Amino acid sequence: MFLKNLLALILTFSIGTVMAKDHQVKMLNGKAPDMFVFEPAVIKIQKGDTVTWSGDAMHNSASINNMLPKGASPWEGKLTKEAGEVSISVKFETEGVYGYKCTPHEMFGMVGLVLVGDPSSNLDKATSEGKKIEGKFAAGKGRFSEYFSQIK
Repeated sequence: MFLKNLLALILTFSIGTVMAKDHQVKMLNGKAPDMFVFEPAVIKIQKGDTVTWSGDAMHNSASINNMLPKGASPWEGKLTKEAGEVSISVKFETEGVYGYKCTPHEMFGMVGLVLVGDPSSNLDKATSEGKKIEGKFAAGKGRFSEYFSQIK
């Protein structure tokens, strides 16, 4: 009986690990008019999945703290120094909408969204905050509005 229970426990943890995915988001310099972008800018994942940000040099991924679900942990990746370098990998354990930015390029509208499971828990608050932030962009105006329109 003990061996049967142990095997069931091992299988449960193995299945959970196998089902979790690592998603990639590229941090790109781009070309006008699409300079300073994340690709994809909106990513839909499941609870327990990880997102890894890498790409062109001189970018990072950092959470926008007013655009996180209640109880979610903020993050701030390192500034990359060369192309292909990873800024950060984040495992998402709380459902909702996560707004994030490239710290040195936020004013150019270098922002994105991670949607984890059901985004409804903080969708209204994140949308409202996104509109406030978007109004301060020197370029890339309308990006958050466009990204939020993709949420169904």
